[in-house]
Amino acid sequence: MRFKKKYLSLHAAIALFVCLVVILALSVTGILIAREIASQTEKNLSDKAMNIARMVAHSPMIIEALEGKREEAEIQSLASKIQHMTNVQYIVVMDMNHIRNSHPDPTKIGKHFVGGDEAGAMNGKEYISIAEGTLGRSLRAFKPIRNTEGKQIGVVAVGILLNNVQEAITKSTRIVYIGIGFGILIGIFGALALARKIKNILFGLEPFQIANLFQERNAMLESVREGILAVNQESKIILANTEAVRMFQRAGIYDHPIGKHVEDYLPNSRLSRVLEKGTPEYDQEHDLNGMTLVVNRVPVIVQNKVVGALATFRDKTELKQLAEQLTGVKLYAEALRVKTHEFMNKLHVILGMVHIGDYEKLSSYIRQITNKYQMEIGSVSRLVKDPVLAGFLLSKLSYAREHGVNLHISGECSLPSPKHPEIVDELITIFGNLIDNGIEAVENRKKKEINISLGYDGKVFSLSVKDSGGGIPEELREKIFEKGFSTKGENRGYGLFLVRQSVERLAGTLTLISDPKWTIFTVELPYEDEDEKQ
Repeated sequence: MRFKKKYLSLHAAIALFVCLVVILALSVTGILIAREIASQTEKNLSDKAMNIARMVAHSPMIIEALEGKREEAEIQSLASKIQHMTNVQYIVVMDMNHIRNSHPDPTKIGKHFVGGDEAGAMNGKEYISIAEGTLGRSLRAFKPIRNTEGKQIGVVAVGILLNNVQEAITKSTRIVYIGIGFGILIGIFGALALARKIKNILFGLEPFQIANLFQERNAMLESVREGILAVNQESKIILANTEAVRMFQRAGIYDHPIGKHVEDYLPNSRLSRVLEKGTPEYDQEHDLNGMTLVVNRVPVIVQNKVVGALATFRDKTELKQLAEQLTGVKLYAEALRVKTHEFMNKLHVILGMVHIGDYEKLSSYIRQITNKYQMEIGSVSRLVKDPVLAGFLLSKLSYAREHGVNLHISGECSLPSPKHPEIVDELITIFGNLIDNGIEAVENRKKKEINISLGYDGKVFSLSVKDSGGGIPEELREKIFEKGFSTKGENRGYGLFLVRQSVERLAGTLTLISDPKWTIFTVELPYEDEDEKQ
């Protein structure tokens, strides 16, 4: 049986870790402080005992009593007073024979001093020692007693029981341990609050969930066909997926982009402008060392604040190839639909003639539609050598015929296939929108005619589209090329705008001539045929 591995939650891990650190830090600090206080307390008590011993040793009454000039009982009396005043446990004065002259227990007076640690004092030394006496184990300060002539006549021992020393130390360090306890409690509450705050900042996600999201995000960024580039508020590149790096390398830029300023790495990238203005830019062309990219730039906004900018881009050549494929499929489907309709009509005519048995007219009719079809295809194929463009024009012929429009294509010389295949997409945009515009212009006219004239002199390709529509008013002749302008309702007005864009991209010219009976659009474009590749 397999058990699922349990992970400690981020909230619990942070709280536990911070608590352990606080407890450890406060404990170590508290112990060190307590030891220092204990040491200082012991030193203070030792100094106190020594100072009392010095005071007694320098007392004239004690000196005179030891020399026999005063009663020995006066030693006990003075020692008792000083003991009670200074709160020590005993003050013992002894002569050079180690015989006590004072003691808290009067019965011990006249007896030999107990402890064995007084020998140094008998030799004229003062010091602190710890030894077992009649009252118990104690801290003892020894001080030799000398007369006015400097001769040692005795020793005084001032003692503080170790139990009292320990009690004083405990009292001094108690506040430290209380402080440690409060510090630990505050640390625990702080750790819990910090853990909760961090959890909220991370949107309640656990570390493994964040790691999974990061891996998934990287996988998604690396799986798309578009290049993706992101910059932060300082315009430094923080993200570039594999496709972006591949395009940069194709353009001759081999340095890794991460961490570089975007304007240094990609001059005129306009990401800094998007970052500054906070406004997006869509479907803009950008030249990168001869490679044309179609770029979308958008600001990254978090809580109503621009925190970065993102650009997605793709090679325009790849997009045009895709557009040609899509256009080809669409035109093929449209042509099939129109041809199917025409074919069904012709089949009905043929079926009718078969039923009535008029085989002579049937034969003539079949020859007629065959010749017309061959003439139509032959005419377009002779004038336009590019198969994609020719197929497009044939579909438009069928489309116009289906709408009752007489579309005629003519030209003095043939148009060869272009040197640069991507120009075909622009030509389809120009042809298609001008023809569609003409069909719409004549749909409500009695005479529905569109004439297309093609010309090519080896350097310049010219296209003229003349329709029998009602003409365009002079005041509208500039406006009709504006994006979204239309007199036919909403969601219109893009065809002629796209025509003008394509003409401008190909460095050509577009002119319009119109009167109340007809309108002519003329396009002239620089054109190189594919034979010039050699």
